[in-house]
Amino acid sequence: MIQQSIKKQMEFLNLSIPKLVEEAVKRNEGLLSKYGPIVINTTPHTGRSPKDRFIVKDGVSENTVAWGDINKPFDENKFLALKAKVLKYLEEKDLFIKDCYVGADKRYRISVRTTSEKAVGALFAHTMFIPSKDKEFTPEFQILHAPNFKADPTTDGTNSEAFVIISFKDKTVLIGGTHYSGEVKKSMFSIMNFLLPQRGIMTMHSSANYGKTKDDVAIFFGLSGTGKTTLSADIERTLIGDDEHGWSDDGVFNFEGGCYAKAIKLKIETEPEIYVASNKFGTLLENVVIDPETREVNFDDASISENSRASYPVSYIPNMTTDGYGHHPKNIIMLTCDAFGVLPPVSRLSHEEAMDHFVCGYTAKVAGTEEGVKEPQATSSPCFGAPFMPLPISTYAKLLGEKIKKHNVDVWLVNTGWSGGPYGVGNRMKLSITRAIITAALDGTLKNIKTKKESSFGLSIPVSCPGVPSEILIPRNTWKDKDAYDKKAKELHELFRTHCQLNI
Repeated sequence: MIQQSIKKQMEFLNLSIPKLVEEAVKRNEGLLSKYGPIVINTTPHTGRSPKDRFIVKDGVSENTVAWGDINKPFDENKFLALKAKVLKYLEEKDLFIKDCYVGADKRYRISVRTTSEKAVGALFAHTMFIPSKDKEFTPEFQILHAPNFKADPTTDGTNSEAFVIISFKDKTVLIGGTHYSGEVKKSMFSIMNFLLPQRGIMTMHSSANYGKTKDDVAIFFGLSGTGKTTLSADIERTLIGDDEHGWSDDGVFNFEGGCYAKAIKLKIETEPEIYVASNKFGTLLENVVIDPETREVNFDDASISENSRASYPVSYIPNMTTDGYGHHPKNIIMLTCDAFGVLPPVSRLSHEEAMDHFVCGYTAKVAGTEEGVKEPQATSSPCFGAPFMPLPISTYAKLLGEKIKKHNVDVWLVNTGWSGGPYGVGNRMKLSITRAIITAALDGTLKNIKTKKESSFGLSIPVSCPGVPSEILIPRNTWKDKDAYDKKAKELHELFRTHCQLNI
């Protein structure tokens, strides 16, 4: 039975948010800010550590996982030995245990027990997953969270002192050597991405919301930093979730019970719902700068990390769904942060184009989301979430393509990146412009506007959009040096040809 190796009495089992915050403050895990959130510092790890993430290669995973630079294999015996060391380490600690589910749909959810040496570890699990209210709880998976435990790469087989190791056979996630909370949530996302597609469920690195009815669902695909959380938090629409979803035969459902929003330069004027949620008691602020005397937080200060975060229950967003469900989507928005400054702010995609862009997942890694990323870097991340996709990319692409066709979904490519030039020359697309584009796409306006073919990729660009200056719609028009644009467009097109071939 899970946890049988942990002999210490479970004194801190399923504590409430106030009690977890109280314990965290008492143990100096963080500072209570002026308006109630607890603020923690996770340095030196302020983003995910892809080089320290592994999947155990065993009888369950050997012939199903797409092994490679992303899904790196870990020896099964080494895993069991390291797990034993982690368990022995945890036996000497006060353990904060949280029982939760991942997945709002009871038919497809996974039960998970998070055991952490830190109160904020259990608080994060309580916030990001769906806390169990069941009297009897049987965990299918467990997360052993030991951020202060450091591995010995020589004997343990890890890449460094930090490690994130998933075993589908043992149904265990080992996390050590890093305090960055995102490793907890993305581990369970990877598990959902392994299990559910094998049951015919499309799993998506996306946010989702709906309009006046649950029949008006929109899905927002995108890597961290492209705008999934920001753009789905719309006062005119109901939020389903901000990052991870499944798409079954009945519709869309959220995996999570909370949001993990980027907090850098967060302002009430531009992101009111997220700003208010990020200043509530029970919210966990990660790597946000706080004055130790006044306890004022400064969302503009990036001295700790560009990847500061706010973790809060989805219920903190006023217009959120209480059940985590929506019907089949009418629109899919594929968000890309184009660091080249070449792609238009919006284009309508054919089915073939939609599949190309999904398989390619072209975007830019935004500063701070991964260790070592200091400025935007052009990249290709298939499915807009390759770091969390254990199965072959063709598995997810086939499922998405079938569902788009079956439900006649309109697909849009929206560039939230640079305009008027590449990073360092042009400017990041204004949020107000992107919001106007999203509104026009979702209310049906853009569907009825004529389009013009863009020369480099053949994309169909609407000739007008309410609230958007017409000259911005054609990216070449925004560049002072047209020859430089043509050169950069050719460069990006070559990237697509080399890395973004459709492989279904």
